Amino acid sequence: MISGVIAEFNPFHNGHRYLLSQASGLKIVLMSGNWMQRGEPAIVDKWVRAKMALENGADIVCELPFFASVQSADYFARYAIELLVDLGINQLVFGTDTTSVDYQGLKHLYQTQEKEMQAFLATLPDHLSYPQKTQKMWEKFTGIHFDGETPNHILGLAYTKAIASICPQITLQAVTRVGAGFHDQALSSFASATAIRAHVGQDLSDVMPSFELFQSAPKVTWSAYFALLQYKLTSSSIIELIDIFQVNEELAVRLKREIKRVHTIDDLVNQVATKRYTKARVRRILTYILVNVSHKQAFVKPKPHILGFSESGQAHLKKFDVVTKVGKSYEDSLTLQADEIYKLGNPNLAEQNFGRRPIIIK
Repeated sequence: MISGVIAEFNPFHNGHRYLLSQASGLKIVLMSGNWMQRGEPAIVDKWVRAKMALENGADIVCELPFFASVQSADYFARYAIELLVDLGINQLVFGTDTTSVDYQGLKHLYQTQEKEMQAFLATLPDHLSYPQKTQKMWEKFTGIHFDGETPNHILGLAYTKAIASICPQITLQAVTRVGAGFHDQALSSFASATAIRAHVGQDLSDVMPSFELFQSAPKVTWSAYFALLQYKLTSSSIIELIDIFQVNEELAVRLKREIKRVHTIDDLVNQVATKRYTKARVRRILTYILVNVSHKQAFVKPKPHILGFSESGQAHLKKFDVVTKVGKSYEDSLTLQADEIYKLGNPNLAEQNFGRRPIIIK
């Protein structure tokens, strides 16, 4: 059995260790690099988080490229599944917020009714956000009812769609979240990543393994980039902003207006977000602006960049064409660019790519 896990580990905590413990066979983690799916910088860099995962059950940690990582759920899931298929997984293990969904059954449903489901999606009004549209689609065809406060469940459904379309022979193993919910900021033995980020500076040894590694690592928050974002939005014209990925004229005008009135990234997101433009979408767009992602950008699947492995992981990787050392010919120039921007968030951050070798855990 070769289990794939798609993760951010922002940062790695007891719940993540539990998830890995529920996966069988060789465990391949495809982990977001230094920028997260909801448009946020990682609190500690990809190498620190990869080492934490390898110390707690992962056999291989592979980087999910920037353009795949900072995407809405459907694209995030599709690009990730494409990369994991190339690494030979036959099972996807993922966390979920519910115990009542048969993901295997939903995979079969989507295989057989994909055209009808997509056609229904196209009929929904534009004032709804895309997550709201997909929720209505699943409610229409399956009777599943859920709210937007269950991000793991939303991603689970996105993984289900992606596997049904790309490689339906992969099985889905959902692992129910234990302990705190995604947005819960209270500390407990199974505290959420949100809670851990809210309590940085405290002794978190009871809520996360490899705490000393986390404690000693340079930390990054969005606030470190706010002045850069102010400069970018203030100095760019409407036309220049529209040249950024997913920025339209409406958003460009709103962003240029609101950046003059706000003092924090949260204030900016709150002022720009609407029912149509969710806070997560606005944060992703701000990330694209900061990194200068062109509106012409597309996902060009690079060879998998391996951040670390165990002995059994190393043996498995010998069967595949992967990158273990980034050089001048590295295909994924956008991730390199995003990592250079990420390093501006803390002067103590090490080089993120050139000269870095995979972490080896024996």
